[in-house]
Parts: sequence; structure tokens; C-alpha cells
Amino acid sequence: MKTLPIAIAFGFFGAVAVTVSFSLQWPTWVMFVAWVSFYIFGKKIETSLWALLQIVLGMMMAILIQVSAGGLQQLIGGLGFPVAVFLYIGSLAYFAGTKKLNNIPAWFLGLIILFGAHPPLEPLPVLNLLIPILAGFLFAWLNNKVVDMIHERQTSKSTVQ
Repeated sequence: MKTLPIAIAFGFFGAVAVTVSFSLQWPTWVMFVAWVSFYIFGKKIETSLWALLQIVLGMMMAILIQVSAGGLQQLIGGLGFPVAVFLYIGSLAYFAGTKKLNNIPAWFLGLIILFGAHPPLEPLPVLNLLIPILAGFLFAWLNNKVVDMIHERQTSKSTVQ
């Protein structure tokens, strides 16, 4: 019986998130990538903000790869895209050595989001991806808060008995 309230919370937040996402025509998978990121990268505001920053940086890297690839393709043809990927992804080795920007999975999630959603490389479509990303972190945070409250209530009841 202890699991039922948690299952209800998970189901509720998942259903609300999907409903909002479908209603607003967001790419739902982008929202869930952000939701998972909250849990993978620490479930705290500070770690979530750092993960969010690196996801956004990964998205910017994907844009730079595409723009650079276009220029390189004019110079070296079909090798332009792989060379651009090689150069930018290779630069992540340097970020891995920093204290705050070393979350390579978050960078790759940003790459995945931008390459997966493949919006036009214009400011508004790219910035619009930030909305489901922020919503994903928010839904995960809300879900986690409710689950923590359920755990606290269950713990206090078991110590009273």
C-alpha cells in the first residue's frame, strides 16, 4: 500500500505533462528528456540548472556543427559534416576537464534534442525548444517534491506506530 500514493503521483504528473505537451504541440520526447535529466543529474535546483545550461550548450554546439558543416562542405564536399562533428565533439574533451561544464551526457542530450527535433536554424524555433525542456524539469521537480512529501508522511506514520 505504500507504493500506491507514489504510483498515483507519478501517473498524475505524467498524465498532466503529456496533456499539456500535446495541447501545446510540444515535442513530448524533448520534455521527457529534460524530466529524465532532472533525475539523472541530481534532483536539486543547482545541479539541474547546471545540467540545463549544458543541455543548452549542447544545442548551441549542434547549431555550430550544422553551420560549420555547410561552410566546410563548400571546401571539402561530403566530408564537411563529419569533420565539423569531429571538431566540435572533440572539443568536449576539454570541457570534461572543467569543474562546472564537465557533464558530457548533458551536452549530448542537447545535441540529441537539436538534431532530433531538427528545427529551422532560426532563433524562434530553437528558443521554442526551451519551453518543453523547462517544463520537463519543472514537472520532474514537482513530481519529486510530492514523492518526497509522501515518503516523509509514510516515515512519520511508521515511527508513530
